[in-house]
Amino acid sequence: MNVKLSREQWINEAFTVLAEGGVDSIKIEGLAKRLRVTKGGFYWHFRNRDELLQNMLEQWRLRRIEIIHEQTRDEEHAADTLKYLIRLYTDNTNPRGNAIELAVRGWARINAQAASAVQSVDEERLKCVSGLFEKLKLSAEEAYSRAYLFYAFVFGQSLLNDQSCSLDPKKIKQHCTRFLIED
Repeated sequence: MNVKLSREQWINEAFTVLAEGGVDSIKIEGLAKRLRVTKGGFYWHFRNRDELLQNMLEQWRLRRIEIIHEQTRDEEHAADTLKYLIRLYTDNTNPRGNAIELAVRGWARINAQAASAVQSVDEERLKCVSGLFEKLKLSAEEAYSRAYLFYAFVFGQSLLNDQSCSLDPKKIKQHCTRFLIED
């Protein structure tokens, strides 16, 4: 148990715990046990649990904004970029990322700092996706509304059980993609 972990390793493990059980499940002693180190190592990097949580929120916020900028960079092919984003976010290729997203949003319902981080990310996502819709010749208001609906679909569909759908989920995704982007 004489291993020294980096700040990033502590934060990464805390994100795993967040995804598994929510913010209340993040405990210093529990993290140390999972990482097979003493909790004293935690205090080399953080003053307390609150500082860890603040660092997690800031890292989540900055990384989500960086990612949406990367993903929406190709404005020249706006329709293809939007279709790519729908595939990316609805194919559930990143279950850990999805679980973290939902956990941070749950946390935001009970914590002002988390709510601020989520609001910042949502605003940036809507701005970037709205910009893509504007490239498809929609007015700013229509583009923003379409971006809002886009995100409602992308995140909302992950909460639905595919078995409860009377249509093939792939067909639903095709119809929604066409409705959002091509109509």
